[in-house]
Formats: sequence, structure tokens, C-alpha cells
Amino acid sequence: MARRTRDGQDPATPNADQPGAVPDPATLRGLTQRRFDRRDVLRFAGIGAGALALSGLAEACSIPGIGVVSQQPGPKGSPTANPFAGKPTGTLDFANWPYYIDFDTKNHTRPSIDKFEQVSGIKVNYSPVINGNDTFFAKIQPALQAGQPTGYDLMVITNGTVLDKLIKFGYLTPLDQSKMTNFYKYGDKSIVNPSYDPGNKYTMAWQSGYTGIGYDPNKTKRPITSMQDLRDPAFKGKIGMFADNADLPTMALLAIGVKPETSTVDDWRKAAQWLLDQRPLVRAYYDQGYITALENGDIWVTMAWSGDIFIANTADGYPDLKFVVPTEGGALWTDNMCIPIRAEHPVDAITYMDYVYQPAVAGTIADWVEYITPVQVCRDYILNVLKDPVVGNSPLVFPTPADLAKGHRYYVFKNDAEEELWNSIFQPIYQG
Repeated sequence: MARRTRDGQDPATPNADQPGAVPDPATLRGLTQRRFDRRDVLRFAGIGAGALALSGLAEACSIPGIGVVSQQPGPKGSPTANPFAGKPTGTLDFANWPYYIDFDTKNHTRPSIDKFEQVSGIKVNYSPVINGNDTFFAKIQPALQAGQPTGYDLMVITNGTVLDKLIKFGYLTPLDQSKMTNFYKYGDKSIVNPSYDPGNKYTMAWQSGYTGIGYDPNKTKRPITSMQDLRDPAFKGKIGMFADNADLPTMALLAIGVKPETSTVDDWRKAAQWLLDQRPLVRAYYDQGYITALENGDIWVTMAWSGDIFIANTADGYPDLKFVVPTEGGALWTDNMCIPIRAEHPVDAITYMDYVYQPAVAGTIADWVEYITPVQVCRDYILNVLKDPVVGNSPLVFPTPADLAKGHRYYVFKNDAEEELWNSIFQPIYQG
């Protein structure tokens, strides 16, 4: 099966439609990075299945019927009328990250969206405009505050501070659970009822990824299994850590045996001390450049995002590099589909949200983006219909149940004061 190369481009993404356009090398990294502006880089790094075969997709895909839901008041500042009453309008304005959906480079089409348009009659205006959670929120916040449509019916936001604010401020439309048939039938238990959105009141997962440990066994001379390996004096000057305020503290909390989701201020201070004790051994605190340092041998063991190691193995020419979810656990982040308040086409949006949970559709998307799919049962479709054993057999796309069980979510701040305290504890460690 033909594989995509780094030259594969999504012409709908800004600048990617220019002949020979290639982004700065720094933007080629961070395939699974959670908080930095990672998805403006995604598919230039692409090595997913080039064969976007859709044989059997028409038979496998269907659009659930639109039911009637009870009238319930929305969150503060949201419309009181039921946004899901009635039928689809025939239009969907979808904001996503660049290179984050299946793309046929030969025909310059998005097969899963094309099929959705055929079977639903809904025209999708797909906009790869999200280059960062914070920057996108800043763009749409004035409209949300003014009670006006944002221009988007559906958007993909990572669990974390921005999603927490969208929920807290009442900027998201509560979902009609009766229209989530495929979600509840096929959605993996790892993304159902998440801690950041109990009961999936506002969100449905798009794709997920892990923060764990990457290493070069040729350099370490032994398997790496634990966060404590990142404090081994034998690796002094060859250890990489992240320069961020989400994954670094979360992994440190796991290192001291604390669940991030239920951690306390005392736990935060203990985790910070773990990092301070480790600091003399650390070569550098990295953003997206850590993978290059690992490939070059500048570091031997490092915090890592699962997809980066997959790319290094299959496209960069470093098949020996390993990724492991530490025995203490790893950070599991999820990008989520959600509907902003006063969206003009909410029925169309939730129709699409549930549509992508059909195994054939989820498989088509996962085979291209190579993230952890929320529909783990789509593996059979990737193996047997798309004939892609590389993706279908990858534990970085289809983690084992044991690895999924070791996934932990990020702490959800109760208020701004908590977030400021968290920042004051952890930022000096990697900024100093």
C-alpha cells in the first residue's frame, strides 16, 4: 500500500495550496502535542495510509434519524429554545485543526465528508482554522459574549483550560443525548463520561493521544518503563522534559503516585519538588523540538507524545525508537467536537458528530490522522477493508486495554485562583 510522505498537503489549509509550499521545519513536529499549536503541523508529517479506499463505506454508513427531545433550559447566556428541534438545514460550518481529517491527495477531496454529504444532504463548509486552543477562543469569544453566532456550528477543542472555560461560561450547547446513538454504541469507554465533561453533556471525542516516555534502547541499553527512569543518574544530560504547564506537572503528579484529576495543592508542591530534584539531570525542557533531539542522540530518554514516535518509526527512519506508557500512568488528552451556543445549524452539527462514530467512517479518519480513535472497533475496518496493517496493528493508534486503563486526565481548575497558583508552582521549573 502506498504511504503518504511529508509532501502530502491539504490544499484547504492556508499556504498549503501554493505550489511547493512547505512549512517551517519547526512546524513539522508535535503530532500529538496537546496544548501547543500542534495541528497546523499535522499532515505535513503525514505517513498514513495513502489508500483511501471507500469500498463498502456506503453500505456501512448511515445517518441516524432525528428524534424529539424534551425542552430543557440551556446554560447561562444560551438560548432557551430547544436547538435540536426540527430537521437539518442542509448546511454545516465546521472548524477544525489543519491536517486533522482524511484527505485524498490525488483528487484533493475529503472522502469521509464527501460521503456524509451524499448520504445526509448536508453541505459541509470545512475550515481548518484552529491553530491553537487559546488563539481560536480569543477569536470567537467576542461573539460568544455578545450572544451572537460565531460563524461555526461545530468546533474541535482539546480538553483543558479553554474547554473548561467554554463550559463554565455557558458558551457550549448541551447535546441531545437521544441523537448520540452511534456514540453510545461504538464509542470506546475511555472517552465516554470523561472527567472534564461528565455525562458527555457538551462534547463527543474527535481523536485522542498519549503523553508518555520515548527512548532509544540503543542508547539506554535497557528498557524504560517508569517515570523514575527519568531520574536515573546514568542518563544525566541525556534526559528531555516538556516546557509546558500541562503535561509536565501531570506526569510529575503521576510520578509521585497521585492521580492528576483529584490532586491537591500539597500534591502539586510535592510534584514540583520531584521535578526540582530531577532538574540537574535534564538536558533541556523542550517544546516540539524534543523529537529531533531524540532522533539525533542529543537525548536518550524523554517525555514524548505517542504519535511523534509513530512518525519517527515509520517516516523519519528511526524504527528503533520506543514509546511507553509509564507504569505510573500517562496523560490521555482528547480533542472534542462541541457546538457553540447560538450555532445556526445545530441539528446538522450533531448529525455529523454521531455520523463519525460509525466504524467505517471512524476507520477512514483514523487511518489518515493516525491518532487514538474514539471508535476502537474500527480497527477491523482498517485491516480488512482499507488493508492497512501498519496503522491497524499500531499500539500507538490502537492502544491495548491495559495502556488505556493507565490513561489519566488533566486537572480541571475550579477557579482562576487555582490556575494561577498551579502556574506559580510549575512555571519557574522550566522557565528558570
